[in-house]
Amino acid sequence: MNVLRFCAAPLVALTLTIGAPAFAHETGAPSEKVTVLQDHMLKNVPGKKALMIEVDYKPGQSSIAHKHDGTAMAYVLSGSVTSHVKGEKSVTYKAGEYWYEAAGSEHLVSKNASVTEPAKLLVFMVLSPDEQVLVPLKN
Repeated sequence: MNVLRFCAAPLVALTLTIGAPAFAHETGAPSEKVTVLQDHMLKNVPGKKALMIEVDYKPGQSSIAHKHDGTAMAYVLSGSVTSHVKGEKSVTYKAGEYWYEAAGSEHLVSKNASVTEPAKLLVFMVLSPDEQVLVPLKN
């Protein structure tokens, strides 16, 4: 095992976790907790990177309406999450279920479906290093 890689990974994760508020939004209400788990350039897709993010929702919590510059795939780790992408129907996904969002899709609703239990998502994204992870939609 590469010792530098073994030691650097937690440091990178910590650094990116501390930087996670860059993905947060200024709405006055507490936003979901976003933790970057991995961020790597793709050797087989020049100019693109893979990003793995964990999103924690408190009971009743939701994200602001947004889009992602990159392609996103989401997997519900726990609880249930309601997602509504523009042009599609609103769906509530339970733990073990997943969905795909094409780059540029407008995510009108992303929220914890429960007002009593937390929910957690694992999101995998592919995007360019200069692209935004989350772009708030203007009303």
